[in-house]
Amino acid sequence: MALKEHLREFRNRLFKAAIAVVLGTVGGFFLYMPVFNELTRPVRELSEQEGRLATINFDGVATSFDQMIQVSVFIGVLVSSPFWLYQLWAFITPGLRTKERRAALGFLAAAVPLFLAGVGLAWLILPNAVGVLTDFTPEGAANVITASVYLAFVLRLLLAFGIAFLIPVVMVGLNLLGLLPARTIVKYWRITVFIICLFAAMAAPGGDALSMFYLAAPLLVLFAVAVGLCFLNDKRRTRRNAAREAAVDAEADKASTLEDI
Repeated sequence: MALKEHLREFRNRLFKAAIAVVLGTVGGFFLYMPVFNELTRPVRELSEQEGRLATINFDGVATSFDQMIQVSVFIGVLVSSPFWLYQLWAFITPGLRTKERRAALGFLAAAVPLFLAGVGLAWLILPNAVGVLTDFTPEGAANVITASVYLAFVLRLLLAFGIAFLIPVVMVGLNLLGLLPARTIVKYWRITVFIICLFAAMAAPGGDALSMFYLAAPLLVLFAVAVGLCFLNDKRRTRRNAAREAAVDAEADKASTLEDI
């Protein structure tokens, strides 16, 4: 297609993705209260179970409405992620070869559940993260947490885990395209493990060791699985190239007949 047609196609895909996010956001408004109650449950449990003074504070007139919009948009992006990821894949597919299309489709099929799995894991460890971080509060002091600060902490935790779970998918995708051999990954495995742990330390809100461990451990497992898949794909590529070269050599070794000459 011409550049103008590409831009028109991009606009249409972007418009469809935006509609999906908007519809998801509208649904997020209806889900806001139960989601907010679940997100703030760890703070309420500090007060109910441990007897500490802990509460979420809305420090402005419009703060509650602002937080509703932010959380609703986050829910909309999360719920509509399969659709807008498909729109991205559908836009780049016409410019790809058959092999690259399969890789892109595999990336999409693996990216969505892994992203949601990362968000789900962050949801599970949220109470532990809140408990560990608030344990440093001096005796006699209270945890009056600003709603905007708390929700930013929670959403950052969810996004960090979700995005981190996509890193092994990117590794396998680059390997399928022939850009990242498995031997290269293994050669620098110490640096990779260090980067994963460093990312976990930086991405885990509050810097507590528990959140870092919960993020680093599954990432290291996924890294090991990704390396195994890359090795399998490299072996398959090596056998295919060897068979192709053997076929070419066999064809070259055939004696030419008199008629061919």
